[in-house]
Amino acid sequence: MAFKLVQARTAGGQCHLLPLLLLHLVPAILLLLLLSRSASASTSASTSTSTVVTHLPGFDGPLPFYLETGYVGVEEETGTELFYYFVESERSPGTDPVLLWLTGGPRCSGFTGLAFEVGPIKYVLAPYSGGLPLPQIEYNPLSWTKMASIIFLDSPVGSGFSYAHDPKGNDVGDYSSSLQVQTFLKKWFTNHPQYLSNPFYLGGDSYAGMVIPLIATYISEGNEKMQQPLINLKGYLVGNPKTEPKYDINFRIPSAHGFGIISDQIYEAAMKSCKGDFVNPANQLCAGMLRKIENLISEIPDAHVLYKKCVVAVPKQFDDASRRKSLLEESTQINAPPGRPDLDCFTYGYYLSYFWMNNNLTRNALGIKEGTIGEWVRCIKGLPYAFEMPSSIPYHLNLTTRGCRALVYSGDHDLEVPLLGTQAWIRSLNFSIVDDWRAWHLNGQAAGFTIAYTNNLTFATIKGGGHTAPEYQPEECFAMARRWLDNEPL
Repeated sequence: MAFKLVQARTAGGQCHLLPLLLLHLVPAILLLLLLSRSASASTSASTSTSTVVTHLPGFDGPLPFYLETGYVGVEEETGTELFYYFVESERSPGTDPVLLWLTGGPRCSGFTGLAFEVGPIKYVLAPYSGGLPLPQIEYNPLSWTKMASIIFLDSPVGSGFSYAHDPKGNDVGDYSSSLQVQTFLKKWFTNHPQYLSNPFYLGGDSYAGMVIPLIATYISEGNEKMQQPLINLKGYLVGNPKTEPKYDINFRIPSAHGFGIISDQIYEAAMKSCKGDFVNPANQLCAGMLRKIENLISEIPDAHVLYKKCVVAVPKQFDDASRRKSLLEESTQINAPPGRPDLDCFTYGYYLSYFWMNNNLTRNALGIKEGTIGEWVRCIKGLPYAFEMPSSIPYHLNLTTRGCRALVYSGDHDLEVPLLGTQAWIRSLNFSIVDDWRAWHLNGQAAGFTIAYTNNLTFATIKGGGHTAPEYQPEECFAMARRWLDNEPL
């Protein structure tokens, strides 16, 4: 039978092609997938394991949400397995969107998204000096799982609890890690067919914003080739996303000037000597000015220019060999405890997570495989990674032109990926404006500003937000995400 291909249309846009007949057969196909789930254990599910987590150390009573953790094999040759945390929507899991959330770095654990950004738990910020009792955690009422099911993924391999049996498997880059995420999603949806008909979105911040458009492109292309299972991709959202040095780095200088970190004289001298190119200094005078500016910027935390400068709460850099040395016996060997921030520091929660994650009570609850990861580090450095993509902007252009919904948001006090650069690359797409620049509101107050373009592209600022905006302004980001995911105007 010849299948007529039609574009799958919803209020949320279109990202791929679906055969017309398949649209009528989805319920039957889902039933068959459910019945055959156990029979498929010898194929794609053979490298997948999962654990339903009902209790966590430091949390009072059973968890008030559905949490599943697990591993999915994504490369047989090196034995690479990606670890995930899945939280089902607390509203309507049968129809709410499914969101894959990636954290930046690269190689920051997806647990960052779960516990610090958009997930349903957060740490109780109280003095802690190690040992038992472990740091306390509590429910986050502003979790995005109020309106979406979320998969928090440790990607690329080497992040969090994701690992490779062969250390060579840790040698990945933008393209290979993105393909592994695509493989992960295909296997995950094969094992969770009940979510296949839900709208699917990709989300993340910082460096994740670099690879999310690439992953979305791989998914879209796979759907057009009718690769099973067909993922119901509707769009993506990225916060303070890295895209290209021309924009990310060049706009640090005018942003630092606007924030009052550098003077008029320094800014004007830099513009004159560098001729607007702060990425590749063409002369010694320009290079000297850039060093002077970076020294001034180093006086403040560039992730949020108004915050106190604190210890970042990560151990010293180490490689994979030292990470996997002295693995678990009765307790996890902590090789290099992080510096301890002050209790009023933004990074204190990171400090608590290090000890909480490196305790066997937590690992047993999460279903972590013994002998795979020794010391858990929120953001690991020292493993090889190829920064292969010169720019993600062509992928943004391709996806939005094809009909994918896109929300790009910027915490407006970030100097790592300043909103001026994000505005500039969005304007470079030359899309027409459909809803001009205006304030968007929460509780009768401006929560930021927004502009909407053709091809379902929306840009929004988060007033008072930093580099990872949901960490700094959770209430505003919750409102923004709920409205956008529900196809409502901001």
